[in-house]
Amino acid sequence: MSTPTPAERAPSVWEDLLEIFYAPTTVFARRRETPAFGLALLVLVLLIVGLSFAFKNLTEPLFDAEFKRGMAQAMKQNPQLTPEMAEKFRGTSKKFVLVAITFYAAVTPIVLGMLLWLVGKVLDSKAQMGQTIMVGTYAMFPRVLETILNAVQLLLLPEDSITSRFSLSLGAGRFLDPDQASPYLMAILGRVDLFTLWVTVLLGLGLAVMGRIPKGRAFIGAALMWVIGALPGLWGALRAG
Repeated sequence: MSTPTPAERAPSVWEDLLEIFYAPTTVFARRRETPAFGLALLVLVLLIVGLSFAFKNLTEPLFDAEFKRGMAQAMKQNPQLTPEMAEKFRGTSKKFVLVAITFYAAVTPIVLGMLLWLVGKVLDSKAQMGQTIMVGTYAMFPRVLETILNAVQLLLLPEDSITSRFSLSLGAGRFLDPDQASPYLMAILGRVDLFTLWVTVLLGLGLAVMGRIPKGRAFIGAALMWVIGALPGLWGALRAG
């Protein structure tokens, strides 16, 4: 009896969750005909939210740095905003951090999948939306490792070295001062980091397999996804003036 090929084997979510880190093409090939993503999405949300809750004391300096930067910018645009009002808003914001993280973990893979489906259509992809949402879900799992690595850095780095989320980036943004660098530059170079690029590569590999298109064309789609991901940051920089 011949050994089943990856595309013929019944997929195992737990096997997928391990292999997505070192054999993503095999995972996507197995999932092409059975692109279920519900359990994987649930695991992703539980991991990211659980780790964020476990590390919430460690991430306090990061929250404070980002909040101070945001409030400083808000006070420039609205002089009526007082430090007392800002402190009250800080307390309210902290209560909703885990809610925001849960929303991010649950919704981002679906949005990624929908956008990948649209980009794929431009590139003559044959992937269905369910398949691209599955790709978006599995492509987000490197963010779990990022959450752990960020916590390790927060444990080891001096607190005064944490000036923004880019202070923990494994990429170009780490070497820029967010208070001095152009916000447009930060929006672009902030996405040149290990984990964002890892997610982007997984999106390209998934599009190639699910869409049955050449890898070269699929990675053009992945590059477009990277650019789309930069748009919110560029829009925020534009609004900030």
